[in-house]
Amino acid sequence: MFQATRRRLAIWYTSVTAILLILFMTGVYFYVRHTLIERVDDTLKHVAEVVNRSLVIQPISDRKYRLNVAASFRDNADSVEDDHIDLEWFSPKGQLLWSTFNDFPEISLKLGQKAETVSFSSDRQLRQVTERIERNQQILGYLRVSHPWFEVTKPIQQLLLDLAIGLIVMVSSVAAIGWFLSGLAMQPIKESYQRLKQFTADASHELRNPIAVIQTSVQSAIAYPEPARQQQQLKVIERLTQRLGNLVNDLLFLARSDSEKVQLNAKPLPLDALLLEVIEEQRLSAEQKEIFLTLQIEETQLETTQTESESFTLLGDWDQLARLFTNLISNALEYTASQTEKIVTVKLRSLKIDRLDYLQIEIKDTGVGIAEKDLPHLFDRFYRVDPARSHQNTRGTGLGLAIAQVIAENHQGKITVESTLNRGTTFKVNLPILSHSV
Repeated sequence: MFQATRRRLAIWYTSVTAILLILFMTGVYFYVRHTLIERVDDTLKHVAEVVNRSLVIQPISDRKYRLNVAASFRDNADSVEDDHIDLEWFSPKGQLLWSTFNDFPEISLKLGQKAETVSFSSDRQLRQVTERIERNQQILGYLRVSHPWFEVTKPIQQLLLDLAIGLIVMVSSVAAIGWFLSGLAMQPIKESYQRLKQFTADASHELRNPIAVIQTSVQSAIAYPEPARQQQQLKVIERLTQRLGNLVNDLLFLARSDSEKVQLNAKPLPLDALLLEVIEEQRLSAEQKEIFLTLQIEETQLETTQTESESFTLLGDWDQLARLFTNLISNALEYTASQTEKIVTVKLRSLKIDRLDYLQIEIKDTGVGIAEKDLPHLFDRFYRVDPARSHQNTRGTGLGLAIAQVIAENHQGKITVESTLNRGTTFKVNLPILSHSV
């Protein structure tokens, strides 16, 4: 599929470029041809004017004149020979009287002010200008100036050949470059398609198991209609539908985030109060797993005019940030439950990064840790880490960290992670302190 699309893109690149080049080269061809013809015509007219001024005209009677042909063209024949120009003199009746042609072409005299191209053999053409010579309204004859047409056709043909070769070279180059560029253009699409394919497969996997269990529970409840057994099956169905609902909500949030439809309800909020609320919500879960969950707030080191109660205030969306830290803290609790030392510490501090004020939230656990090879993919959706970190009691959707990263990015923040196997993991969330006027 991608190769066919890439091929079509390359063909379109090449076709459009070829059409543009053909139009451009056609314009160049006709422009150069027109310029050469104009130069030849200007040369013919100039020679006709010079010869006209040098004609020897003798009076023969009152108001009667005649042209001394021998005296008039004696010097002109030598002067025009070097320019490949030929002269012809015709009588008033159109009879050829004198010519510089070695072999007289049988071309009838045509009167007119415009230059024209004529053929007098199968392989010879001339560009000619004819000028009427008169004195006192007496026509003395006609002067025709001719120039070889091959001095126009020869460079034009060479230009046409050069343009054809250039067109072939350019189109071939564009085809190669188009193939390369289409490959580059298709790469992000290919990667997105692969991610979408993987995402769909993972989502299908997450959905298939609960749906299968729900179906089995319903069939079991129908087959064994005892009230106690039905009550047990309904509780299982309730847990699974709640899990499916959470998964659908997470998928919907990520889809809206990808399409930039998630809107922040940004307001000034005290981050320390928000963390206290999240920890209180997670306190019962921590106590059930015998995990010591604590919040440490360090005094601000920033130069600020705010009071101590306002020093940890930033501009953000309360619900989204609460979801971010709930995901991180619940994740830390989940993977610390099986360890001997069970401590999850949340620290809040202020700091400067690149001269900007930030609030940093550090969530440190003493859990099983994460392998180094898994760290770069930790925020990928549905990414499966080493089985040592995953266990059967995990009830998450596999999207919590991906959602946390999206929320941090929506607040112009960043999440980093450090981990050592069997010693614990530390997540750090850096959020900028934005002006309340933003």
